[in-house]
Amino acid sequence: MKISKQARRDAKQLFQSCKVNGLLDEGKVRQVVQTVVLRKPRAYVGILSHLQRLVKLDLERRTARIESVAQLTGSMEGALREGLARKYGSGLNIAFGQNPALLGGVRIKVGSDLYDGSIQARLNALAESF
Repeated sequence: MKISKQARRDAKQLFQSCKVNGLLDEGKVRQVVQTVVLRKPRAYVGILSHLQRLVKLDLERRTARIESVAQLTGSMEGALREGLARKYGSGLNIAFGQNPALLGGVRIKVGSDLYDGSIQARLNALAESF
């Protein structure tokens, strides 16, 4: 479905109104969606579709996935949390996990950013260079 420029602008404006202190407020998003559904302005389906896309992108940007071979210590997790908070700001949802396929090192994914310091990535890069 093609969304008009005006619907995109309206959705972006609604999205900005849902932020509190730079972070998306779930309650405000629900309230805005309910208001749009009740009023049904022109191209409201396009507005809601684009608003959903913006919310999804914001949630992805605010979610970090950290993988390592073994369980990280509390001090390592704290250092990673501090570093990510400095780079991406507060309000970041961080999930730690284990991935034995990495062989060693850490892989961090925040939204579309990927920081891969794993041995497996280095081995793959070395194999591609040959």
